[in-house]
Amino acid sequence: MKRILLLVLLLPVLAFGQKLREAVKVKTPVYEVVYNEKLEQPTWIQYTVQCPNGTASRAGMDFYVNDSIKTSDAADYVNNVYDKGHLAPAADFNCTKELLYQTFSYLNCALQNQYLNRGVWRMLEEYERELAKTEKVTVTITLVFDKKSIKLPTGATVPVGFYKTIYLEKSKRSIKYYFPNEAPIKPKYTDYLIK
Repeated sequence: MKRILLLVLLLPVLAFGQKLREAVKVKTPVYEVVYNEKLEQPTWIQYTVQCPNGTASRAGMDFYVNDSIKTSDAADYVNNVYDKGHLAPAADFNCTKELLYQTFSYLNCALQNQYLNRGVWRMLEEYERELAKTEKVTVTITLVFDKKSIKLPTGATVPVGFYKTIYLEKSKRSIKYYFPNEAPIKPKYTDYLIK
């Protein structure tokens, strides 16, 4: 009876300790991120391209969870159309294995339509690296969630879209795009420019 009473008294304390947060800010050597534990997705991330010509190999690397933040995990990406989409691209940080590995945190991972991730999104990442060969390039991505956002049975919520802003420091210019989180209907990343 004492054990049951103790359990009843401890349950609210345990539940309080596991309250999911809507905005956890994290700064790493690679990126800054605001992570939503309720959605199990980042809501905002910013990074500066560090290695436009890097050659470190990503062989054997896979995404990993964070001990202190409730993130998505491998189960959220099984048997669906969503890739583990790097927001801060691995190729932007492949100067060393250590920097490259930091991009594989689920804090830097979004449920991204595979055709978007492997198509126009990838091409825009390549363009970022080209720009970074001649000037400092800082990228900000804001993930969009609304009433149409799908919550997967595994717990993570799928963003409906992505705003991506590329800031060029030398030329003091911003280039902004919006990508719906779906298979692209237009073939070029420039088709997604916000005018």
